Amino acid sequence: MLRAGPLDLSSTFLRLRADASAEPLNVDETFWQRLTSGQLGDFHHERLVAGGNFEADWPMWEMHPNGDEMVCLLSGSVTFLLEETQGTREVVLSKSGTYVLVPKGIWHTARTHGPCRMLFITPGEGTLHRPAR
Repeated sequence: MLRAGPLDLSSTFLRLRADASAEPLNVDETFWQRLTSGQLGDFHHERLVAGGNFEADWPMWEMHPNGDEMVCLLSGSVTFLLEETQGTREVVLSKSGTYVLVPKGIWHTARTHGPCRMLFITPGEGTLHRPAR
């Protein structure tokens, strides 16, 4: 059951379930460990809606094998690098409300241009990570 709002993406992410229901997920210092260890489920046919503040380039690349990811810029400026078969494509987000749609199976990372805030809608099942080169 959804809690009465307002909720804040800084402290509560959202699981969008396959049956079109939604579940708030409390974010604390153990959230990412619980998520990656499977304690929050496998996210099969589900999406994670999350917010994040970034002041530095991402230290890793990630890839979502089971669906496209939408990343929307809320503030600041960021360049996404998408590793495609024809080479690495850069997508610059510099205006609030602009977004990048990262296709399923594409490795990607982000280079920040100062502090920025982003909104993510991610197909979490099977997400892979690798260190930045």
